[in-house]
Amino acid sequence: MQSTQRTIGCGLVGSGLLSKKICLFGWVHRRRDHGGLIFIDLRDRSGLMQLVFNPDFSKSAHDIAHQLRSEYVIAVCGTVVERTPETVNDELPTGKYELQVDTLEVLNKAKAIPFMLDEAAQVDEELRLKYRYLDLRRPEMRKKFELRNNVIFAMREFFHNDDFYEIETPILTKNTPEGAREFLVPSRMHGGSFYAMPQSPQLYKQLLMASGMEKYFQVARCFRDEDLRSDRQPEFTQLDVEMSFVDEEQVMSATERMLAYMYKKALGKDISIPFSRMPYDKAFAQYGSDKPDVRFELKIEDCTSLFENTELKFMRSILEKGGKIGALHVEGRQFSRGDLDKWVSRATDLGAKGLVFIHVKDTDKLESPISKFLPSDFFEQAQVLFPTIAQGSTLFLVAGPYKDSWEVLGRLRLEVANQLQMIPKDTDAFIWITDFPLFEYDDQTKQWNAVHHPFTSPKEGWDDLEPSQMKARAYDIVLNGVELGGGSIRIHKPEMQRKIFELLGLDAQKMQDKFGFLLEAQELGFPPHGGIALGLDRLIMLMTRSQSIREVIAFPKTQRGNDPLMESPTLVDEKQLREYGLRLMPGKKE
Repeated sequence: MQSTQRTIGCGLVGSGLLSKKICLFGWVHRRRDHGGLIFIDLRDRSGLMQLVFNPDFSKSAHDIAHQLRSEYVIAVCGTVVERTPETVNDELPTGKYELQVDTLEVLNKAKAIPFMLDEAAQVDEELRLKYRYLDLRRPEMRKKFELRNNVIFAMREFFHNDDFYEIETPILTKNTPEGAREFLVPSRMHGGSFYAMPQSPQLYKQLLMASGMEKYFQVARCFRDEDLRSDRQPEFTQLDVEMSFVDEEQVMSATERMLAYMYKKALGKDISIPFSRMPYDKAFAQYGSDKPDVRFELKIEDCTSLFENTELKFMRSILEKGGKIGALHVEGRQFSRGDLDKWVSRATDLGAKGLVFIHVKDTDKLESPISKFLPSDFFEQAQVLFPTIAQGSTLFLVAGPYKDSWEVLGRLRLEVANQLQMIPKDTDAFIWITDFPLFEYDDQTKQWNAVHHPFTSPKEGWDDLEPSQMKARAYDIVLNGVELGGGSIRIHKPEMQRKIFELLGLDAQKMQDKFGFLLEAQELGFPPHGGIALGLDRLIMLMTRSQSIREVIAFPKTQRGNDPLMESPTLVDEKQLREYGLRLMPGKKE
């Protein structure tokens, strides 16, 4: 059988092949020995096909089939026949048919595997990643990567049809301050000098606009040496887009049209465009976040006015320092006192100094640790801010500095919604967040930092404002409470770029050292331009309803940044280090 060729994929066998002889290749998914008959479920990328080995039909194949075990790689040839009615499996596309095998060849054996594929969801993730090639054999994993392939193909198709150029930018580049720590690569030929691996192709794609390319995109590999979470990896993939002679609306519209096209092609699903838009200030005020999950209500309400005359010392102290009191109004849910105490503890875990609850047992009976300090008409006052407050309502209150308190309330909002099952699971809610602050102040370094990056154009009138008041021509796209990506209209004039660098604390020499090439390009006919980047791993994670981007990356790192499969990162011997002019310093003692 060395010359045998596969006729078709296992999962593609249909009625057109009945009574015909075919050859299938794949892995032994499951084996069932019924004495005289042996049944094998054969698996390849396309699906499953049942094989039947009958000694009356082929004794030699039946004899070899006795030796088969899970994950053996085999080739079989035989005749497609209909299953008997009682053995039809309606859950499989091939469930009406089976292959009556007359020849079998074992292409490779498999020793006992470290975990059973159909039990992988209960296996420690690090073990799954160590044997990732086994983990990826699971049909549910294959479906995720099939979708990933289809998504990227549809994106490329959209941009090709819309006259974009796909252009690759370098992986070895210049160290520039863009926010996160970079991975550095020593240069052997330039001793003491280092390349950086790009956090994004940001500067290159801007320079492509200076080159007259006008419409660019790239499926780009990016690298950030930062702490990891479920939606972060040290290396990741993003869709990178840049356009010349555009404003915010044109970039956002192109992104929406691309996503609508991709959803229809990859999922067969229609999404409604244009997406809703919300200014950053409103998003933070209502959701305590710049990436709000708008699939459900439960907005934050500023209820500071309800406590302007309070006798509570801790609230009075907070208000005198300019702090605020925010609340979540949970309707129609019965909480025991134990439940309420647990929410107080949970809020503390989320960063609150404390949580006050007010539970409406009846319109004239409020259960709360501060009930004796509430005025007799508190319920009537609360109705002004919470028109639907009624028996069974609960207010969760957090007091403190505005930013800190609202961030806690934002996290608590998600916790409450998850526990009370308030979030619709099969809904995709896209939203644009706009009008971001241009800068944020770092209390530790005592300097201003760019909220997005230092190449973001400020909104008109910015030079008459204090840095804290300046707004950016920036926009983030959010899906189900996850930031998919963001972009902005870029600075294209050197005078404005220098002023922004000055506000960020760069003197003339640092500007020249770090960004001299950009400033010079801006003096040589740089067009107005803008763009966006979308995290593809995050998008596929959400589209497949996965819990982590590690589920949709072929060979991801663990949360500690390790690769259990390749056992990296690894030590490098001294000889190699010397070639790069490097020497390891002793680690700091604790």
